[in-house]
Formats: sequence, structure tokens, C-alpha cells
Amino acid sequence: MKALVAVKRVVDYNVKVRVKTDGSDVDIDNVKMSMNPFDEVAVEEAVRLKEAGKISEIVAVSLGGKKSEETLRTALAMGADRAVHIETDAKLEPLTVAKLLKAVAEKETPQLLLLGKQAIDDDANQTAQMLAALLGVAQGTFACKVVLEGNNEVLVTREVDGGEETLALKLPAVISADLRLNEPRFVKLPNIMAAKKKPLEKTTPADLGVNVIPKTNVVKVAEPKPRQAGIKVSSVAELVEKLKNEAKVI
Repeated sequence: MKALVAVKRVVDYNVKVRVKTDGSDVDIDNVKMSMNPFDEVAVEEAVRLKEAGKISEIVAVSLGGKKSEETLRTALAMGADRAVHIETDAKLEPLTVAKLLKAVAEKETPQLLLLGKQAIDDDANQTAQMLAALLGVAQGTFACKVVLEGNNEVLVTREVDGGEETLALKLPAVISADLRLNEPRFVKLPNIMAAKKKPLEKTTPADLGVNVIPKTNVVKVAEPKPRQAGIKVSSVAELVEKLKNEAKVI
């Protein structure tokens, strides 16, 4: 059984991003970049399934500029067998990403497609759902537990408002990983060195026949306004009066 895992290069979650002075975008020059945390969980889950003998091969795929290769090398160091880099400098929207992943999936024919539920830069939470729809396969989103039942079915436990629900999905299937699915392993130096020798295939959106021209334009990016300081009230009556006359919420 083959698993395809999508990974994205994003600003490290510990970095406080700043808006460019012209308001056109966030400034990512000279900031630390790393693998999207949700994608890291997806890679870890694929590796654990392989270690359990459920998966025979893991293919990592990433989309972006030349430096996305570093993210793929991290996935290879974690345990992926080979990687595919769709090299492009275009600003990719979720639907475009889904179309590119679909093209790779049709070539690789994986039984399991693992993605992070969202990227921490755009927080779209759309790609996995769109990919499943384009491929016409089952999907299990926000997964907190994944159990492969033979070669034809996967049980996905997912978090919902009322608690948890478990879905039985026929393979092939798309699964989006939540942070609670697992705790990614620390990558050791020997694995990092070994990852440099693992195969990494390069391709382009043109090779895959996908148009990457954005359908939307960013008009302006701005930091949220700072919150005003809170105040203390001496009684319930004063609280009600302020909510009614000042905040005008009741």
C-alpha cells in the first residue's frame, strides 16, 4: 500500500509575522521557515503506519519555490521514501493546490492520501476536501485516530462539536490530520544525512497540465487593531448599564 503525504513550507509557528509597510502582504524575508505543523503530523502518521507494516511506501509532495525542497528533505528524514517537488513561484490557492495534488495522485495511484487539516499561514482548511471531491474518493477530516483495516478500509476517528465520531472509509481515501493525531518525532542527524540520498523528483504545474493563475487578488493586508484595556465595574447594575448604553449589545 502506498501513501501520498502533502507538506507545505510556512513561517515557523514561533515567529511573529509582520505586515509589509505597503500593506501588500506579510513580510517573510529573513524569517525562519519550517514544515506546516499539521503536515508534520500527517507525515508522522504515515511513518507510524509504515512501521506497523500497514504501508509499504510513503511519497511526500510539496508545492512552491526552490526552498520547498528543504521541507521535503525534512519529510524524507522523518521516514518518507521519496519525494516529489512541484516547483513554482506562483501564489497558490487551495483549489489550485488540490488540482496539482490530484495530478500527482493520478500518476502515483496511492491508496491513502494524508494532508494537514490546514496550513498555519492561510488557515484555509479547504485543500483536503477539494482533493477528495476532485478524485471522487472518500474523505475523513480533522482525524485524531487512523486505523487501517486490511487493504480496503480505513477507520478515521474525527473530532466534532459533540465529541468524536468514527467513519469507515473505503480506500482510496483522503485524510486530513489534526494536531491531536500524534506527536511528531524528533529527527536525528543520521536520518537528516540519509535523507539527502533519497530520490527527489522535480516537476512543474505546466508538466502536470494545471493552470496556476490566481482567481483572486489580495487587496490589502493589515494587522488587527489592538484591543482596548478592560475596566472593572462595582456592581451588576453598572455592568448592565454599560452593556446597554456604551457597548450597546443589549
